[in-house]
Amino acid sequence: MRFNIRMAGVGGQGVVTASHVFSTAVINAGGESTIVPFYGSEKRMAPVESYVRVSSDPIFEIGEIMFPHIIMVFHPQVITHGKSYTMPFHFGIKDNGTILVNSKEEIPLPSDEMAVLVSRGVQFRYIAATQMALDVAGTDLATNMVLVGAIAGITGLATREAVAQAVKERFLGKGFVVSGGTASLDSVVERKFKHKQELLEKNVAAVNAGWDYAESHNWQMVKKKEAVAAPAGRK
Repeated sequence: MRFNIRMAGVGGQGVVTASHVFSTAVINAGGESTIVPFYGSEKRMAPVESYVRVSSDPIFEIGEIMFPHIIMVFHPQVITHGKSYTMPFHFGIKDNGTILVNSKEEIPLPSDEMAVLVSRGVQFRYIAATQMALDVAGTDLATNMVLVGAIAGITGLATREAVAQAVKERFLGKGFVVSGGTASLDSVVERKFKHKQELLEKNVAAVNAGWDYAESHNWQMVKKKEAVAAPAGRK
């Protein structure tokens, strides 16, 4: 199995952290993964992308993902305001691919764009990740962990135990500081909870909430052979 994933969001959402946690979880589960974050000015609401390759076999490529099997949209403004480095945001999506969107409701696209995507078998999956994070973890800062759980459930390349271990490594272990902005975000998150153990538990709960949602809606892509084929281009 092989998935090329393009994650798109805005500064302050933890897109890069999500890509690292998911990548680490796949490796913890015995798979292979590479990640490449891409962002311009490090400020809140600025566009952020991260390119994640995960596979059950060795991976030899690294760099920007032009033809993803899955596109993750962390913030609706990626679609409505064009806050994406790859325009349109769905550029390059493979036939029978999946677009996972953090939104309570469907976001309308121009009818001609939607018609093309539908004709190519592209599936839109909507999940109210921010609201779920508030409900489960008590903070919207866990939105990215809900989405990590959802993508783990969709791809089937990690286990819940492997994701929990990745979260532990990220927040309680050696840590993973990409930038001053990420370090600042960590400080905000840690102040939100009294103890680091509670921080871990809340984030794992958010992961499980996203995973449960994906699983209950039968979003797993394993049966879609076209979506997990290895070639870098479209079908």
